Amino acid sequence: MKASDEPIPDELAEARSARIKLGIGGWNFPPWRDNFYPKGLPQRRELEYASRHLTAIEINSTFYRAQTPKVYAKWRDETPPGFVFSLKAPRQIAEGRKLAGAGMLIRGFVFGGLAELGDRLGPIVWQLPPARKFERDDFAGFLDQLPHDLNGRPLRHALEVRNETFLCEEFLEQARAHRAACVFTDSPEHPNFADLTGDFVYARLMRSRESERHGYPARELDAWAGRARLWSKGREPDDLPQVSPGKATRSVRRDVFIYFISAAKARNPAAAMALQERIT
Repeated sequence: MKASDEPIPDELAEARSARIKLGIGGWNFPPWRDNFYPKGLPQRRELEYASRHLTAIEINSTFYRAQTPKVYAKWRDETPPGFVFSLKAPRQIAEGRKLAGAGMLIRGFVFGGLAELGDRLGPIVWQLPPARKFERDDFAGFLDQLPHDLNGRPLRHALEVRNETFLCEEFLEQARAHRAACVFTDSPEHPNFADLTGDFVYARLMRSRESERHGYPARELDAWAGRARLWSKGREPDDLPQVSPGKATRSVRRDVFIYFISAAKARNPAAAMALQERIT
């Protein structure tokens, strides 16, 4: 057996059964071959390796075009039980003229092969562009189009909005009525608010620094570990901004998905693993 074909140790078998999932965006990034993937690891095995050192990955390629059922099945087969993928929905839907009229495109994406992921399918992320303003009736029509289940498995929808007009109680009420989570985007460029509207939490952390070996200073990782634990217990951290504090959908416990995205991308795997160590 060649070294490149040797089994990859599963570092997180127990952690993947927990409610808190930690990961990065994608797995093909050349700089990670210098500081995350072992030297000599074939590119074809990078997903296999990443899925045994992280508990989740957010897929960005589906934002540009949906993949085939064969590709989804391949991703499923290369990852261990308990690992999950979050998928960004196609931009064609989010950037269309009217969201309420996107039902056919939504169904084409959801029912066009995602079932092949089986229990590896995590939340679907609907990322709206900064130019998309909140329009009550149009957005209500969009939420009504989102499928609730896929082959008997409940679907989870996460809403990432990037226009200040969404920072209103009316939007939050619509999200709560559909049990959709609002994405907490920890970014200086986009609105970020931590109001809980679903039975799970979705956070995209975008402040990693090249100067930090683990992307974030230890004190900041400690703080995120504390927030993740509170969220998983159905509680809310009191140090994050909210539009309407104290109106969270009641939940005894919540699943939590935290991804280190963008910024100093080369440091994001280290950040995710450092946060994982603090939680386990």
